[in-house]
Amino acid sequence: MKRDDSFQWHEPTIDSLALEKLKVAVIGGTNGLGRAIALQLASRGANVTVVGRNFKDSGVENINFVQADLSSMEVARQVAQQIAPETLDILLFTTGIFASTTKQMTAEGLERDLAVSYLNRLVMLKEIAPKLRHTVNSLGFKPRVFSMGYPGSGELGTIDDLNQENSYGAIKAHMNTVAGNEALVRVAAERYPHLNIYGLNPGIVRTNIRDNLLGENSWKSYIIEGIIGWFTKTPEQYAEKMVPLMVAKELEKRSGTFYNNKAQGILPSEGMTLNYAASYVEASEELLKSKGLAK
Repeated sequence: MKRDDSFQWHEPTIDSLALEKLKVAVIGGTNGLGRAIALQLASRGANVTVVGRNFKDSGVENINFVQADLSSMEVARQVAQQIAPETLDILLFTTGIFASTTKQMTAEGLERDLAVSYLNRLVMLKEIAPKLRHTVNSLGFKPRVFSMGYPGSGELGTIDDLNQENSYGAIKAHMNTVAGNEALVRVAAERYPHLNIYGLNPGIVRTNIRDNLLGENSWKSYIIEGIIGWFTKTPEQYAEKMVPLMVAKELEKRSGTFYNNKAQGILPSEGMTLNYAASYVEASEELLKSKGLAK
């Protein structure tokens, strides 16, 4: 990743933030980084709705839960209508898995990693974006959308085989989601000027995101995640760093930009031009259309 030195900001402490008037939806907020960010926001007073499969924080003040299987585009579309987008200040997408060593397909005919880690975001944003307000909030910013992935990593995906129908490889499949999420940020910044959208690259963090690849509770997962945990931030440390950035006034005129786990600006991947990003999103929309999932 290459730094974007044009971004400078004053970083407040997490304890100095008063977010009682903030309304946030965290898509994928029941595990890992999404959960850590949701908890951090709620602890500062924000009203947070988390969407996911298994809720662990029923006793936590300021957190509401919507249960959903986001491997389904139809469910994703329903959730987009359910979370009252017209009231939101921040929408955060964190849903993600790693592709399995053997190809997995959803009931809707989509490669599972592509569906869970990327396409549901495209579907939901298309539903939500027109309903987000066109004015600034009490903190002085327009509605903000954050999409977590690995932008700036140089991945451009396999644009002519997004659904891995010609050949399958776990890494290749996952890189399609990486490229898709970066492309979506670039395209959405142009498509929806009444909101601001940003891409987040957390790097490698010890979470359960690799369970689909390594096997949940397997010895491989135990060893690899243990090693990762020795050398990287915890989800809680990442959340403490990123929540101040998510509400920073300095982001307001930087829609379509990307940030690393140190809350520093990073540049888009070389080759992820606006034209290429538009072609990637168009190919994604054509895939959904071919499966009868576009609206």
